[in-house]
Amino acid sequence: MTDEAGLRGKSVALIGAGNMGLALLEGWAAQNLLGAVSIVEPQPSQRLQEICDSHGYALNGAAAPRDAVVLAVKPQALQSGSAAAQPFVAPETVVVSILAGKRVADIAAHVPAQAVVRAMPNTPAAIGRGITGAFSSAATSAAQRALADALLRAVGAVEWVDDEALIDAVTAVSGSGPAYVFYFAECLAAAGVEAGLPAALAARLARATVEGAGELMRRQPETSPEELRRRVTSPGGTTAAALEVLEAPDGLAALMRRAVAAAKRRAGELSG
Repeated sequence: MTDEAGLRGKSVALIGAGNMGLALLEGWAAQNLLGAVSIVEPQPSQRLQEICDSHGYALNGAAAPRDAVVLAVKPQALQSGSAAAQPFVAPETVVVSILAGKRVADIAAHVPAQAVVRAMPNTPAAIGRGITGAFSSAATSAAQRALADALLRAVGAVEWVDDEALIDAVTAVSGSGPAYVFYFAECLAAAGVEAGLPAALAARLARATVEGAGELMRRQPETSPEELRRRVTSPGGTTAAALEVLEAPDGLAALMRRAVAAAKRRAGELSG
């Protein structure tokens, strides 16, 4: 997934190594292409310490300018995270922020950098199967954007948008999206229990069904979800009966529109 030329020999500082920061670090370590890597994390986990020890990464050590700085602290810690980032920032440094709800202007106001990338990854990044929506400031060069892209691709696909306002929609679809899928699996299992299945069996069936359907889509990227749905739906059959309910005017499509709209609206509120 990662562009090797984009990462090879580059220096990076990671500010914050919680769940998403650690996922990124795992991806970079697996590629083993970066040069100097510095991490600032006041409460390092055992796994973080292991990665640093095995790859020679500097943990909470002396700061020096880096090609890229990745801000991966919690949004409410922007001020302290930015203070920790500043010693790593030089005029040519690109700052990549994965802080939810924080705009490019917010980052630029706290970190002395013109090249800023705002990114919204999602939780499957923890297994290298994430997808990230990203937007870069006008001052970000092609080379700086390529470096940011390579860093983010270490944990999955990256989609770039030309309008920062679209990051709110990205957040509503893919950022929050894993929770929708997990909730669907919950609801499918609960419906199975109502239909008479033992709870444990219903949970296993629902989980395996969601996992398998997702893997089928992954392995057939040229086939649309609509076409895959048609292939499993026999006219007059059981699936068709269920889809009549889901496709009703107040069915799943309407619910998803409302859910995504609510998430987008909230993302806009958090962005100020």
